[in-house]
Amino acid sequence: MEMKQGFLFTLLLANWLLSTTVYATITLEVDAAAAPRNLLHAQLHIPAAPGQLTLVYPQWIPGEHGPTGPINGLTGLTFSANGQPLEWQRDAEDMFRFYLTVPAGAQAVDVSLDFLLGTGGGYSAGGSASTKLLDLSWNQLLLYPQTTNALRTEFAASLKLPAGWKFGTALAGAKIVGEKINFAPTSLETLIDSPVIAGEFFRTVELTPNESVAHSLHLVADTAAALELKAADEVRFTRLVHEANALFGAHHYRDYHFLVTMSEHVTHFGLEHHASSDNRVAENFLTDEDARTSSADLLPHEMVHSWNGKFRRPTGLATPDYQRPMHGELLWVYEGLTDYLGKVLAARSGLNSTTNFQTSIALVAAMLDYRDGRSWRSLADTTVSAQLLYGAGGTGVSRRRAVDFYPEGDLLWLEVDTIIRQQTHGQKTLDDFCKKFHGGNSGAPQVVPYDLAEVLQTLHDVAPYDWKHFIQQRVYAINPRAPLGGITNSGWRLTYTNELPAFLKIREGQRKFTDVSYSLGFSLSPDGGIGDILPRSPADRTGMVQGMKLIAVNGQSWSAKNLRDALKTAVTNSAPLELLTLKDDFYQTFKVDYHSGEKYPVLERDLTKPDLLAEILQPRTPELTTNSPAKK
Repeated sequence: MEMKQGFLFTLLLANWLLSTTVYATITLEVDAAAAPRNLLHAQLHIPAAPGQLTLVYPQWIPGEHGPTGPINGLTGLTFSANGQPLEWQRDAEDMFRFYLTVPAGAQAVDVSLDFLLGTGGGYSAGGSASTKLLDLSWNQLLLYPQTTNALRTEFAASLKLPAGWKFGTALAGAKIVGEKINFAPTSLETLIDSPVIAGEFFRTVELTPNESVAHSLHLVADTAAALELKAADEVRFTRLVHEANALFGAHHYRDYHFLVTMSEHVTHFGLEHHASSDNRVAENFLTDEDARTSSADLLPHEMVHSWNGKFRRPTGLATPDYQRPMHGELLWVYEGLTDYLGKVLAARSGLNSTTNFQTSIALVAAMLDYRDGRSWRSLADTTVSAQLLYGAGGTGVSRRRAVDFYPEGDLLWLEVDTIIRQQTHGQKTLDDFCKKFHGGNSGAPQVVPYDLAEVLQTLHDVAPYDWKHFIQQRVYAINPRAPLGGITNSGWRLTYTNELPAFLKIREGQRKFTDVSYSLGFSLSPDGGIGDILPRSPADRTGMVQGMKLIAVNGQSWSAKNLRDALKTAVTNSAPLELLTLKDDFYQTFKVDYHSGEKYPVLERDLTKPDLLAEILQPRTPELTTNSPAKK
């Protein structure tokens, strides 16, 4: 008995030591001098004992919700020890895993690799550099030892940029030594969570210079002119910081950095991080009011993720390394709630107007209400299969659904907000849920996982209600129609108008499309390319299909104006619209019997109910001006 206990103790001790082992500091030197040529070089010095060594390339990148590690961009990979090359082998099934043998007498392995920007897949890999700037994601440029405590592995990173370039990042301890920027040693988790933007035309604006916590707006662009920041916009970004902190009641970062890349030569998207956000927008984002309005939700959305996604994270997404598959069932909270709060904060901070918020909700509601895929697929299934849907493209999206947990999150959490208000007679709101669930005490970044039971319990603590049944019906059940309860509860109704809403006009102009989805049943690209055809729409009934190119309308060459003029004329003309199309080298004319004119979704006020939307969008902090103390 004693021998068995001793053996068991030894085994448990060995397992504990393995699980708590933290490798000695790994050195990572990145040379980005050739970034304008879309080429990065990295060298790693990885302490290792003689024997078998497994190194892995990050595969599941936080925030990307899929195995998007851009390994196809990895090239020129070599290993050596004591100056001698080492043979290596890739795992035949897990192709992000590499095996090698550390020879006797060696204490480390040296790794040399290149990364080809614009290749390899993944959000941050495609379109990350131009001649004048760079968006650097550290996960592209490193391997790490396979260990059960991988996130705590310490890295000492350095970066060399093209001459004269400046940079912004949340990484601490940056010191410039010669041509290199040396960062303070940090964990692998913090390193990958701290991208860098850099460029020839760079500017930093301190948004809260007189406050205890710094919030920096780092701007990089392809031209100096694009860096011009209007005083009114600086106030709006500052107010965003204040509104976000008022919403959650606490923050979980030491300082915060908005990284904003403005270029037509990088992919436009946003990616969240704990103490920063990677925001890639059009070059005229700051200099054109329509461009800023079109992307008004982006910075608020990514900042909300600091609380909802980085600090509080579903257990299925709080993985111990970057190789373990993530489970996205609760993405309707992670992304859905963030999408809703991002829109709310954009309105509260003045980055967007309440009218544009209303139009945005109407567009979302109409789009989802026309999703035929709702008849067979639940919202929960879109979260579980997120890694498939992100890369599925737009073909047939109405019939199969997309990553609907983003837009449907707007409707779902608006309804939650209205129910809380109704159940508590206006004494509590969704803000109270956010404070209770995401707030706590301010401090350094950390991850606190949660499950569905905690979400439901917190909602019940804020406002007693059958939240389990509500979520079952809204998320896990099949719902052929979009959930419009939040709209109707808030004193509005979804309707349609013949007049193009101002916000949709701005969005069309910035994103280069023409939307006749709710009249004819499709949208078009500038060259007439026809997008997804809505099932049972007038275009669908004629046999038109996605991928056709519209050539002419009623014998006149296609343009957005000509098409919309034809829709107006058709109201008093009994003849069908004649649409000449081209597909696979064949011309076809479709006669569309439609006479109801233009049709666009909008929200209409229901005067029999109080206007809860106005209350939801009311700012929680005092109005700032350019003369306010925080702006001096």
